[in-house]
Amino acid sequence: MKNIRILILDDEAEIRQELKEFLVSQGFSIFEAANPSEAFRILKEQPIDISILDIRLPEMSGLQVLREVKKLHPTMEVIMISGHGDMDSVIEALRSGAEDFLKKPFQLREVLHSIEKTSRFVQQSKLIKNSNNAEFYRNVDLWKKIGTPFIFGAASMERMYDLMVRVSASESTNVLITGESGTGKELVARGIHFMSPRKDHPFHSVNCSSVPDELFESEFFGYMKGAFTGANTDKPGWFEAANHGTLFLDEIGDLKPSLQAKLLRVIEDQQVTRLGGTKTTKVDIRLIAATNQDLEGMTRDQRFRQDLYQRLNVFTIDIPPLRERKEDIPMLLNHFTSCFSGKMGKQITSVHKSLTEALEKYDFPGNIRELKHMTERAVILCDGEELTLNHFDHLMVKLRQTKPVEETKTRNLSLDYVEREFIEKAMREVMYNKSQAARLLNVSRQALDRKLAKYSISVAR
Repeated sequence: MKNIRILILDDEAEIRQELKEFLVSQGFSIFEAANPSEAFRILKEQPIDISILDIRLPEMSGLQVLREVKKLHPTMEVIMISGHGDMDSVIEALRSGAEDFLKKPFQLREVLHSIEKTSRFVQQSKLIKNSNNAEFYRNVDLWKKIGTPFIFGAASMERMYDLMVRVSASESTNVLITGESGTGKELVARGIHFMSPRKDHPFHSVNCSSVPDELFESEFFGYMKGAFTGANTDKPGWFEAANHGTLFLDEIGDLKPSLQAKLLRVIEDQQVTRLGGTKTTKVDIRLIAATNQDLEGMTRDQRFRQDLYQRLNVFTIDIPPLRERKEDIPMLLNHFTSCFSGKMGKQITSVHKSLTEALEKYDFPGNIRELKHMTERAVILCDGEELTLNHFDHLMVKLRQTKPVEETKTRNLSLDYVEREFIEKAMREVMYNKSQAARLLNVSRQALDRKLAKYSISVAR
């Protein structure tokens, strides 16, 4: 945060001086202005990261200054302050691009907390600006809402993101997100919600595997006071809490068949009845479900209701695992390194090439989540300015445990070669029926389609 440059625009000299002395003591570079014309002169001469603007100013209002600042310097973050508590002005400021709002009189630690929160976006915006792969950081406004950016360059991820954008425009279509654990299914769900017309309404996330059977109805549908011992007040369930917004059901495949029937009834009727009550309440939600299991196969084995699967599977998005998009590893590594070094107050500015090469040889069974945790550990161990393979000692252990496939003189037994052979053999055994082949290979239909395209395998008999 020591590299953050802050402009204070307030016509009260006492406020400016107090803020300046405090923020300089915290290591920030501070500039101050008593009026907008002076502030705009400073902005022309200095690369300001954060502006602290009073709403009531001479010459022009703080809201007018905000709009002009965001037009001339769109990546600059703005914190608004006011002693008047005008909520209409607060709402207008936030809509116009202000990152935060503080009401006078405020405490200095509140200002510091706001700057710390806002500086995260400043650091990441600088990373985007300086990155050779800046085009792969998608939608900065969305990034601020969900707390993390979409980072990718792989063609498979490009197609996935396009599906997200398309389905987000339809506010009522149910979505099923498939993918291995750690690929970012909840991130995709949040992205769909915050790009949709429902973005100003709640996004509610539920992990179905963590809901005890006996609490299913009370948690999903709510309960009335006195419905059971301990029900001292009325409580809405998750469907009501997400009304007009999005309800995200993670690990939907872990839901028992008896509970699936109850969930299906509410999805079909779009109304809930609280436990212990008689009144039904209409709910308007978009349902997004996610799973790392093969729900289609589970329906055939009668472990998942086919009618519920059809309700959820209106629009499917499959997230490819990290081992199938290894070209994204350097970008993800740089991002996580920047985030953790910033949080820990370290100045790690580069990543050694040998580290990136080693990471690309690893298959990441835990996907992006595993890479993130690896990087956090490495940043803790790093005391210099460069992240190296020595800081990823646990990675070397994992790589040694993975036996490489040796090449022979007759043919190249690479992983790709072996995988293609298995896929072609499976396709032949089921007479080129892709659904049956996917079940035989224990992968989703979408994953099989990607493999067929990757290896240019013909589906003709």
